Amino acid sequence: MKLYIKYMVSNRCKALVQQELINLGLQSEYVVVDLGIVEIQKDITDIQLEQLKQNLSKAGLELLDDSKSKLIDKIKTLITDMIYSSEEQPKVNYSIYISEKLGYNYNYLANIFSEVKGITIQQFIIIHKIERVKELLFYDELSLTEIAHRLHYSSVAHLSSQFKKVTGLSPSFYRHLKEKRESVLENL
Repeated sequence: MKLYIKYMVSNRCKALVQQELINLGLQSEYVVVDLGIVEIQKDITDIQLEQLKQNLSKAGLELLDDSKSKLIDKIKTLITDMIYSSEEQPKVNYSIYISEKLGYNYNYLANIFSEVKGITIQQFIIIHKIERVKELLFYDELSLTEIAHRLHYSSVAHLSSQFKKVTGLSPSFYRHLKEKRESVLENL
């Protein structure tokens, strides 16, 4: 069971939610407590859910209803599919693509997503695109130009700039580190 919590955007919020789960006797039941989300191994009772909702409300957090929770999951799944399936990469802006696919105004989706996840949809997309770039660089099957084309970057320079901004490394240096690491492992 997944619960989505609005305004849960810091480690302090995370600790507060963990404490509330412990107070409700659910410490052995939860699997993940992350910013904006709690995964619980089994369904919790309506009484526990209501108590959690009230306690979180006192702390300025809001347990989202099921429809908004499902919407956040749909956004995340759509983005992940979009990035990891080259044929799903849109030729239009991501905002238009996401809005059309889910049938909601993009501003509505962006506001809910930001409040729950603590980052914008655009930041989420960038993080996942860079993870995909790292994966493609690691397997060394494609050139940087091919990777930029596959992930619909406007240019290799744009990809490189974004990669460096997120990782602190250039893509070529990242690939070089990988090759150096493999060389060291071969010599052991």
